[in-house]
Amino acid sequence: MTEVELQKLKFPIGKFQKPEIISKQYIKDWIQSIESLPQSIIALTSNLNEIELNYKYRPNGWTMKQVVHHWADSHINSLLRFKLALTEKNPTTRPYFEDRFAELVDYSEPIDASISILVGVHKKLGILLKNLNDQELKREFIHPEHGKRFSLEETIGMYAWHSNHHLAHLKQALHYKDQFK
Repeated sequence: MTEVELQKLKFPIGKFQKPEIISKQYIKDWIQSIESLPQSIIALTSNLNEIELNYKYRPNGWTMKQVVHHWADSHINSLLRFKLALTEKNPTTRPYFEDRFAELVDYSEPIDASISILVGVHKKLGILLKNLNDQELKREFIHPEHGKRFSLEETIGMYAWHSNHHLAHLKQALHYKDQFK
């Protein structure tokens, strides 16, 4: 497999591109993507068996099950980042080792608990994000892993992208079935 082919499997919808100007329509669309994620996951996974949930979306990639568990962990962190930025002045958030989380025992368990987490977290995120005013959207946090500040409006876009990025991975895993071991 060429590096170009591998990158396409890693980033099936491309990498996040921050628009030059983040309009209210972008924010509205992004929030809708975030709110709809749990139902999209349920629609894709509810009829899958254990073998299918262990399909990978690329060589040496995560299984569908690991992706769902990752979403729960990542989006819990997302909710906390938004709340920290809304309640503190330019807080520094804490990164975590996603790859190490994926090796923990809970990532091999059924996905129902992570889906329940996602349903709750995304409901809270939707409520929070739809009620941000223009000033709050400009609030920032510092992400030490990237060494830069992120505004909340940009972060809404990144988490909408993250939602759609991994949805594409699930669809990809189903398309390739057990081709990637």
